Amino acid sequence: MLHFSLRVNPANPNHHLWNNNGTWFIHYVVHPTPFTKERIRHSLGTKSLTEARAQRDAILAAAQPEPLALAA
Repeated sequence: MLHFSLRVNPANPNHHLWNNNGTWFIHYVVHPTPFTKERIRHSLGTKSLTEARAQRDAILAAAQPEPLALAA
């Protein structure tokens, strides 16, 4: 079973996002087993920060198996 733990800094609205030469990317970590982790990073294909945030929110919500509870 894939373990998904989401940590969000409320002071940073761009959590899990980074801009690489004008294109926004998402990055997060999943734990396929209790002893391993996998860094997920991929392009969101947009230069718009607003669109990147919307895509990020949709991706993280879809990856979460249960209702999203944000960890501090």
